[in-house]
Amino acid sequence: MIKTLLIILLILPINLALAAQNTTLSNSNSLNGIIDLPNTAALNIMMGALSSLKELREQNKATPENIETLIKIKLLPNIALDVSARLALKKHWHTLNSQQQHIFQQYITESLIRDYAGVLGAYKQFDSINISVNPKVKRKDNKAIVKVLIAFNESQNPFKVTLKMIYSNRWRVYDLMFSGVSLVKNYQAQFNSHIRRKGIDSLMRKIISKLSKG
Repeated sequence: MIKTLLIILLILPINLALAAQNTTLSNSNSLNGIIDLPNTAALNIMMGALSSLKELREQNKATPENIETLIKIKLLPNIALDVSARLALKKHWHTLNSQQQHIFQQYITESLIRDYAGVLGAYKQFDSINISVNPKVKRKDNKAIVKVLIAFNESQNPFKVTLKMIYSNRWRVYDLMFSGVSLVKNYQAQFNSHIRRKGIDSLMRKIISKLSKG
């Protein structure tokens, strides 16, 4: 399930940009000084990563190392990892000190890099995807929900995907929902399961051990 979510998240912008040409974006008024549209941000969040990946492939330079570097530069700055990490641990987040919180966020970051690198390295059918954007965006304060439909080919029923976004200097994605399943809640369930069985200290030891092994 997580890999399916990652594929959907990664392929959004390259085709959303085309779909947006025929889509009228709503909510153009600023909200508490926020002028940028979350729709527009959603169109561009992964555009640079996918364009760069195509370039690497054309130059036969799409090595695992180059793909990981691409992800760090082009993709991660557009994901609100601090928000995602906090939500993934929920009530347990505030039981950690600042150093432990930093370690946990680092673990989430490196996990995403590995997952994204695997998906980007294996996925090649970018040109067969059709995307449509729901022009109605739910916004409250500095948060927004953007809904999209994604079809991987003409014969396939489209996937309904919801992007949860937060504004801090710019719009960033902090969660993605597919078929009612939240990416953050999926991670949350895994962490909570370990905490219930062995406690938060055991989870931190496990995370530190994994980070040390690279």
